[in-house]
Amino acid sequence: MSAKKQHHDDNEMLRRHEAQRGQGGGHMGPPGRRGPGPMMYKEKPKNMWGTLKRLVKYIGKSKYLLFALLLVMILISLLGLAAPALQGKAIDAITDGKYEHVFTLLAILAGSYLLSSALTYFQGIYAAKLAQKTVYTLRNDLFSKIAYLPIRFTDTHKHGDIMSRMTNDVENVSNTVSTSIASLFSAVITLVGTLAVMLYYSWQLTLVALVSVPLTICCTAIMSKIMRKYFIRQQRILGSLNSHVEEMVSGYKTVVAYGREGKSKEQFADINRQYKKTAIMANFFGGTMGPMMNMIGNIGYLLVAVVGGYLAFNSIETGVTIGVVQAFILYTKQFTRPINEIGSQYSMIINAIAGAERVFEIMDTTPENAEDTHDIDVESVKGNVSFRDVHFAYKKDEPVLKGFDLEVKAGEKIAIVGKTGSGKTTIVNLLTRFYDIDSGEILLDGENINNISKSSLRRSIGIVLQDTVLFSDTVEANVKYGRRDATREQLEYALEFAEADVFVERLPEGKDTKLTESGSNLSVGQRQLLSIARAVLLDPKILILDEATSSVDTRTEMQIQSAMQKLMEGRTSLIIAHRLSTIRDADKIIVLADGEVAECGNHDELLKLKGEYYNLYMTQFSGLKT
Repeated sequence: MSAKKQHHDDNEMLRRHEAQRGQGGGHMGPPGRRGPGPMMYKEKPKNMWGTLKRLVKYIGKSKYLLFALLLVMILISLLGLAAPALQGKAIDAITDGKYEHVFTLLAILAGSYLLSSALTYFQGIYAAKLAQKTVYTLRNDLFSKIAYLPIRFTDTHKHGDIMSRMTNDVENVSNTVSTSIASLFSAVITLVGTLAVMLYYSWQLTLVALVSVPLTICCTAIMSKIMRKYFIRQQRILGSLNSHVEEMVSGYKTVVAYGREGKSKEQFADINRQYKKTAIMANFFGGTMGPMMNMIGNIGYLLVAVVGGYLAFNSIETGVTIGVVQAFILYTKQFTRPINEIGSQYSMIINAIAGAERVFEIMDTTPENAEDTHDIDVESVKGNVSFRDVHFAYKKDEPVLKGFDLEVKAGEKIAIVGKTGSGKTTIVNLLTRFYDIDSGEILLDGENINNISKSSLRRSIGIVLQDTVLFSDTVEANVKYGRRDATREQLEYALEFAEADVFVERLPEGKDTKLTESGSNLSVGQRQLLSIARAVLLDPKILILDEATSSVDTRTEMQIQSAMQKLMEGRTSLIIAHRLSTIRDADKIIVLADGEVAECGNHDELLKLKGEYYNLYMTQFSGLKT
């Protein structure tokens, strides 16, 4: 796997870490919506039929299962249509005294019921397989899109909400496909077949039975608009609820350290209260659909019974017998049953469509790899970097960089300093194309980086940040994250180079020790050493360091500083510095102020100027006020 994911996660952790310290807004990253506070939702009409059409395409990818399910449903529906006719014939046989035919008809009727039960069993199996295959494909496509989402999208959307779409929303689609698809098939087949048989028996009674249809359609249309609004809102609030829990758990130490447990509980209760209210309304309107359809169906049933009785009383003129009326009453129930079933399941269908809309919203986002660029030979990269009149803003009308210029020659060590929010990390975000500039250009070896594929650009860059991202995998897998093909010898060299070999060998299973989530079974310093070893193993042409030794003890820091000096030899190095003692030997120090280069020079030159750098330096080492 490439280093792209690592860069993404490291940068994200940096942004979030500084946000927790009150520095995440403004220039350090976009003013995203990560706050755990309550949110109110105003829903706009969505393209329901467009979403349903896309969902049907996913279901249609399992065409053989779909065909088998459809075939089984046709057989079940035909058997269901035959049953009332057989009962009607049996009643007429009893009325006419033809008892020898009654037992034959009853035997056929019993056989049809048994066969229908067996087919219903296979219907359940096919429906479950169809649902799981559909959701399997949908989840794969969604995760593939999430893996290549633009950084801007993940910075401006709550992580819990994104996870909710992968879990809750997709699960809603799965439940609906498995339970409702067969009902929809059955409804259509039964409606068409029943209508044909009803017309065959009596067109007069058919017209009476159809009186309730316009009322059903009208009620369904009105209720669907109301339900859909609440179910969409319910899914969005659920995403916010998950996001709050995710932030609470991931930032638990910060919450406890600042005594915010009570406030976090209040915020959760507020969001949970919104969810409760919305869910009650959604289920209320969803629950009224079934009884409403039943009431309308019963009205139609009553009308058919009254008119049918009159026609049977005048059977000589009408040709309608008691058996026909009995069969017709059963067919009327069969005609209204599918409509009632759809009505009772309509809330589930609407909920699934609401979830599918949220899934497709992510899938419609333009991915990072959808660009007209070309790969470069990472091995041939020299490391010349140029920023020319670069303008950039995370948010419109709030510029972060204003005409930023910087020339870095291959092999130079450049330090970037400045106050919080001056745009230091933004330079890294732009160089790695986590974000694209608004105007100007950034060149790598004379070529505009917008013409270079992001994957190959990032493979030529190594990043070591303050906050290290480790995964629930072995030590070896974490260090080899950006270079999976590395040999065991190269791995051991990287660990030794980063001064990490000693503590790794002391772990229970050495390099094969499985780390817990985010490497929480290691100290902060140990995680930092593994991050440095990861960069060493990657052997990048351009190295970006963000106070890479800030989390280790003084003795280890001195050892790592020496190793880092060797690592930076022959490489273009950009150092985002907070502690100015670590950059005294930089070839060039860039001082940023308000998105522009305020000063440029080496350590001694900038001290003589007694400007921005001098004030920063004296504040750190002499305690002087600026």
